[in-house]
Amino acid sequence: MKTIVYLHGFISSPASKKAVMLGDYLRGQAPDIEYVVPILHHRPARAFAQVQGHVAGKNPADVLVVGSSLGGFYATAAAEATGCRAVVINPAVHPQAHFGRYLGPQENLHTGERFDLTREHVAELAALDPPAITRPERYWLLVETADEVLDYREAVAYYAGAFQTVVQGGDHSLASFPEFVPDIVAWAREDGLPASARAAP
Repeated sequence: MKTIVYLHGFISSPASKKAVMLGDYLRGQAPDIEYVVPILHHRPARAFAQVQGHVAGKNPADVLVVGSSLGGFYATAAAEATGCRAVVINPAVHPQAHFGRYLGPQENLHTGERFDLTREHVAELAALDPPAITRPERYWLLVETADEVLDYREAVAYYAGAFQTVVQGGDHSLASFPEFVPDIVAWAREDGLPASARAAP
């Protein structure tokens, strides 16, 4: 059975719009694909252990991990660790370089959970960070140039050689996400080039 694992971003949850939208599409158009959306722990080491638990034991060719923002970082780490494919949406690249500015109290946007972001969180991110991607053909990068949180150019450079779709405008949530849902699902079914993507120069 093919499986899609969706990984939400920082202080988000399975109730995020993209997670719900993808799930609704799968239930209506591809009920034969297993859909998994874990509630990721705020500690990176525990979150990645959760991801690995959902991927372990499966044929990597049958797994597509879709991650948004920090979830894109975890999706990349999972692809490097297991050999599965990944769709990364406005992904956080080397997040440990940026999270230092957010140290202190945090509140989950969906669940209301509160916690302190600490230097231990940042160290765990650094420990998980792949210095570079291998086998770029396993990745499809989706970014919008008006992302107000992350510089899309960092992702374009980091995922050099991967399938890339760069949309002008938009925002950090990837406003154009609905138009890519059918191609994400189609890519989960086969190993070919996503119809909406192109190989990066």
